[in-house]
Amino acid sequence: MKKALALFSGGCDSLISMQLLKEQGIEVIAINFNIGFGGNKSKLEYFKNATAQIGVEFMSVDIRKQFFDEVLFAPKYGYGKYFNPCIDCHANMFKNAFLLLEKLGVDFVISGEVVGQRPKSQRREALDQVRSVVRSFGESERFAHLVDPNGDGRAKPKRLDELILRPMSAKLLEESYPERVGWVDRERLLDVQGRGRSRQLEMIKNYGWKYYEKPGGGCLLTDTSVAEKIKDLSSHRGMVFEDIELVKVGRYMVLPDGGRCVISRNEEENTKLEAPNPQMELIVLQECKGPIGLVERGASEEDKLLAARLTLGYGKSELGVSYGVKIGEREVRVEPISKSEAQKYLFLK
Repeated sequence: MKKALALFSGGCDSLISMQLLKEQGIEVIAINFNIGFGGNKSKLEYFKNATAQIGVEFMSVDIRKQFFDEVLFAPKYGYGKYFNPCIDCHANMFKNAFLLLEKLGVDFVISGEVVGQRPKSQRREALDQVRSVVRSFGESERFAHLVDPNGDGRAKPKRLDELILRPMSAKLLEESYPERVGWVDRERLLDVQGRGRSRQLEMIKNYGWKYYEKPGGGCLLTDTSVAEKIKDLSSHRGMVFEDIELVKVGRYMVLPDGGRCVISRNEEENTKLEAPNPQMELIVLQECKGPIGLVERGASEEDKLLAARLTLGYGKSELGVSYGVKIGEREVRVEPISKSEAQKYLFLK
């Protein structure tokens, strides 16, 4: 029995792709790569339920640091409309999947991509660009055991990208190695293309699936506010890995002397912003309930005190009354600033 590793974003195309291979007797493992920008709510329970209904194993792999260091700020094929390096991101996921092939005893990798469905990453040209990137890193010694450039193309593929199969649009694309050698019957794959999804939704209805995500976005790098905050922080001082949460949650503020401040909006954001960050100091209210804040370590004293007052203003405090507030390791006494006054410091109005 052959085994496939399926890139699983949670969408219906990925689910159908896995089902198509299962119907051919191929064992499938669904893998979700966490790049840090998939959303602010955990989807692990959904992932497990969705894959369980079609009887495939699910695993999640954290590649946030690798994605941040190697892909986010230096994509070969640039960005989409926002800060989304989709082509390089997809290629990077394939790279990480191929690195796991031997460990998991898997033979090839599949993806739910559909020709022409997404304007940036699923044009035929974009799919070819992903293949080109995969082919280039496939020349590394790390993948030498998977390919044989000088062989006949049957005992092993000549290039790593030949081990990528896209079941939803397979009949519209060049034959993959799993199809060529008979692991997969090409005739039982699909020729879906374009942005319409009526065909997929009809298939889901026929399968009787309860868990599936309706088609759409989901990556926070295509969110205007996240993209703008990444651009701002990058140009201001350069981002560090720990800054990821700063651009995803909270009230992001620019202070008069140029310091950046982030103030949480709820308990969940409190927890996320409490994580240590080498570039930021934690602001904690000592005498009343409320949010936590973060202010840059290198900010001026005036900006730090203002950040403390802003954080206090969003808490259960009274105007004109001074409170103890901790900035990093020191405590100060300040009065809150009203929420209406605080509005002028918001980066995104």
